[in-house]
Amino acid sequence: MYGHGTEVRQRALALLRDGARNTEVARRFGIPLGTVGYWKHMDRAKRGEPVAVRPSLLCPRCDSRELNEAAYSYLLGLYLGDGHISHYAKHRVPSLVITLDDAWPGIQDSAERALRAVFPHNATCRVRTVGAHNIKVYFKHLVCLFPQHGPGRKHERPIVLEPWQRDIVDACPWDFVRGLIHSDGCRITNWTTRLVGGERKRYEYPRYFFTNVSDDIRQLFTDTLDRLGVAWTHCTRHGNPYNISVARRASVALLDAHVGPKY
Repeated sequence: MYGHGTEVRQRALALLRDGARNTEVARRFGIPLGTVGYWKHMDRAKRGEPVAVRPSLLCPRCDSRELNEAAYSYLLGLYLGDGHISHYAKHRVPSLVITLDDAWPGIQDSAERALRAVFPHNATCRVRTVGAHNIKVYFKHLVCLFPQHGPGRKHERPIVLEPWQRDIVDACPWDFVRGLIHSDGCRITNWTTRLVGGERKRYEYPRYFFTNVSDDIRQLFTDTLDRLGVAWTHCTRHGNPYNISVARRASVALLDAHVGPKY
């Protein structure tokens, strides 16, 4: 940033202080426009002048920026299921990555809408991977919004919501449940047979499953279902004990009204 020499920098700052435009200074000295903007920003800060902060840098936790709570509650559910925060050495800013199967393009769209609602001033993108897309956003304060981030896999460390996150989930519980089911859940049709009048008949009924290895995340899911009046049971499938089942008709109807099948 300072490779252009102190003399050039001082001459550029003198012009900027006299009211020259950033683009004019950049052209005159052959300096990248971003460098000129950075010099101007730092010079104003050193002289105690008010410095405007780009909205894309403001954090709902650190700067009290308004937060779309419904979108955040949904995004939190997606993050706990299929999300992580990446810190690549070549990127100065961390990224939130939600990896979603290409079988459900509608959920990918919903995830991107949620990212745009929570981070309205930050660009989102989709990156193709094998059979899925990574829905991404870059933001310096991601760990402020997702303090559950840490080394290792989620089921290998405690997952506990902060009080402010609990308040949001309590205010927007269905958004949270929908995010969890869209990431690690499904709606299927079960069937069974019964003898009726000596004739065996087939009966079909819908059922929801949520599967996650983390005991804490499953607890967050079932605690929210309890508050919503949704009956659930633990269920072992294919030897896997990490499943929550919702099969009672009234409870399935509630999930159908607020979540529905993947799409």
